[in-house]
Amino acid sequence: MKRYLLYIAVAFAAAACTQEVTTIAPNEEQPSTTPQTTIPDGATEGEVIIKFKPEMEAILDETMTRSGGIATRSGIPSTDEVLDILGAYHFERVFPVDSRHEERTRENGLHLWYIVRFDKDENLATAMERLSKLGEVDKLQCNRHIERAYNPTAEPHFISCAEADSRAATRTTEWPFNDPEIYRQWCYINDGTADFGQEWAGVVAGCDAGCKEAWELCSGDEDIIVAVMDEAVMWSHPDLAANIWTNEGEELNAGVDADGNGYVDDKYGYNFVRNTPITSWTSNGSTGHGTHVAGTIAAVNDNGIGVAGIAGGGKQGGGVKIMTLQLFDGMNSASLAAEARAMKYAADNGAVILQCSWGYHSSKSNLIMGYIPGPATEEEWAAIYPLEKEALDYFIHNAGSPNGVIDGGLAIFASGNEYAAQSSFPAAYSKCISVAALAADYTPASYSNYGSEVLLSAPGGDMEYYGTPGAEDDVYDENGILKEQGAIYSTLVINGVAGYGYYEGTSMACPHVSGVAALGLAYAKQKHRHFTWSEFRDLMYDTARDIDDYFVGEKLFYMRHNSAGATPTKMNLAEYKGKMGRLTDAGALLKAIENGGRDMRLPNIYLAPDTSTSIDLGDIFTESATDATVGNSAIATVELNNNILTITGIAAGQTTLEVVCGGNTHYATITVRVGASDNGWL
Repeated sequence: MKRYLLYIAVAFAAAACTQEVTTIAPNEEQPSTTPQTTIPDGATEGEVIIKFKPEMEAILDETMTRSGGIATRSGIPSTDEVLDILGAYHFERVFPVDSRHEERTRENGLHLWYIVRFDKDENLATAMERLSKLGEVDKLQCNRHIERAYNPTAEPHFISCAEADSRAATRTTEWPFNDPEIYRQWCYINDGTADFGQEWAGVVAGCDAGCKEAWELCSGDEDIIVAVMDEAVMWSHPDLAANIWTNEGEELNAGVDADGNGYVDDKYGYNFVRNTPITSWTSNGSTGHGTHVAGTIAAVNDNGIGVAGIAGGGKQGGGVKIMTLQLFDGMNSASLAAEARAMKYAADNGAVILQCSWGYHSSKSNLIMGYIPGPATEEEWAAIYPLEKEALDYFIHNAGSPNGVIDGGLAIFASGNEYAAQSSFPAAYSKCISVAALAADYTPASYSNYGSEVLLSAPGGDMEYYGTPGAEDDVYDENGILKEQGAIYSTLVINGVAGYGYYEGTSMACPHVSGVAALGLAYAKQKHRHFTWSEFRDLMYDTARDIDDYFVGEKLFYMRHNSAGATPTKMNLAEYKGKMGRLTDAGALLKAIENGGRDMRLPNIYLAPDTSTSIDLGDIFTESATDATVGNSAIATVELNNNILTITGIAAGQTTLEVVCGGNTHYATITVRVGASDNGWL
């Protein structure tokens, strides 16, 4: 039977060849500098994204209130003069109003971003030039659609759920869960044999994500949410369904924004490509990529079917939750404005990890191979894509909670797969985690981008290293071993059918790091530890394994599509020293968490009169609470029952909250105000 492999180049890439637009110097009534007006390759004609200065807030708010959210003009006279010239017909806030988080949206300046659509016959460079001269404009960028950098028509080796469940294998390693296909996941526990009972060339024991030791301590927690920005995750996949995030306040096809977050019917995340709550994995061109990524993070463990996920739960309880934020739908892709919305959606709806197997090409990618280089520096990236940077910053600084497991969020990106000596952006952004890929013997995967910007490495597979040139269909070696074992095995969906399959790439390394991060946060919750996003990122690096000692000599691999008899490409492994980060290690991370960070704290409470909110004190303290009181019962009252603390607002004002636990008294403030929600935002 013929078997096919899908060779992943990079998950998703937005090429960034640019041209500069000369701007006209401002007159004396305008600021001394004009906004950046670089136009990236592939910019959408007839669209510009504008950030206005804070002084314009009141005018813009009035315009949007009168128009019901979508207008044709801004209400700012000088801006509207230019919009008239351009033939503008659509003027809208980039980020919809989320009634729960509007205050912090404004604190971060995201309410000042607007998208303008105008006559496509108007020259985009001229439009940018005209707008850049306006004193009320702070930043400008073009809109564009992000692109794939792999062939969506290629067919992976797909194994149906029925076939996977019917297969049996002789195991040489004792696995902690009963998932029948877990033995194929060398990337979790690598004993050097690929579990076929014999030494496997190109494998070194221990080159894995360190799951064996970690799973002895924790296997996940349903309060930790990972947002997968990718193709849609098949939320009905039998090996994922129990670990899919759902927005409990919403129902599909109800036509109501029940939770007031600005998105109607978003029960299973959102399709940012088509601006609809209907996420789709069956469109023409869908590859199952998002479902594969999700399985590595949180396929359900110990359920007797399929595979395991790094933080998929198991004997100790439920796994982490996967939120699907769809950036690709068949052959269509999201715009940069929609991608920014997705990042903010993740933070505002409870995600603490962004899983991003996409990005621009590296600036050092090879033009001969068809790659168009992207931004070279953080400054260049931020100048061309300021909206993307602000949306990322919003997630990094506003996800999580000051009183929860993590204050802020972790943005984890694939470094890219262009064989380039620099990470791509946004992965290379100093606040993100850039992930490179390893083969099963600690050597860099042949395709992986590398550089000083890379923080962590993880197993990603390397079929150019393990495969046979000119024998694409020959996936068994002379001993009958399936060579696909060199790739990453996970959940998959093809043509709407749930199953499993092998992919490779930094796209596959990235979810290993996301899974390890999610597992670490689950254990931190179990141990009542709190971290800032930067503290946790640093701990992930500090507990990861140094792999530079493995980068000795040469590694041979065959570039994809090489014919039989082709000359192999040589990698000088010494060039990778200090440029692959460290190998993520779940076991070491969890062992360090118990003494890391700080104790959880009793949170301050915000609510409106005549409303109540409850806190499970077991999530905060290791011992049960014995008493709870308020300073002024005319403002709020409290009730303690089985370690659940219920606070009820009575009248506007502030009062103290005291909780006695384990002989210690813990203090917080209760604020009751009209219009407040239970998370503190008006």
